[in-house]
Amino acid sequence: MNPFEMVLGIVIVVTIGRVLSARFGGYRGRRRNGVMEAPADDAEARRLREEVRTLKERIAVLERLATDDAGPRALEREIEALRSRDS
Repeated sequence: MNPFEMVLGIVIVVTIGRVLSARFGGYRGRRRNGVMEAPADDAEARRLREEVRTLKERIAVLERLATDDAGPRALEREIEALRSRDS
């Protein structure tokens, strides 16, 4: 098989694959910036965003507690406030 036949074979295989994918409902993602993305479940995406926001808030509080020099009593009050907020 010479190189031209090999190139022609590759083109035919890719073309058939694209036609079958379009015909039988292959990957149906979104294209963003030239990259295909999987379709996201809106409820799941909202839940994950909310969870990330909550975790970022908790990290900010923990960073403030770790770097604050207010004393052990203030630290205990902050920890108890966080515990009561979570329950």
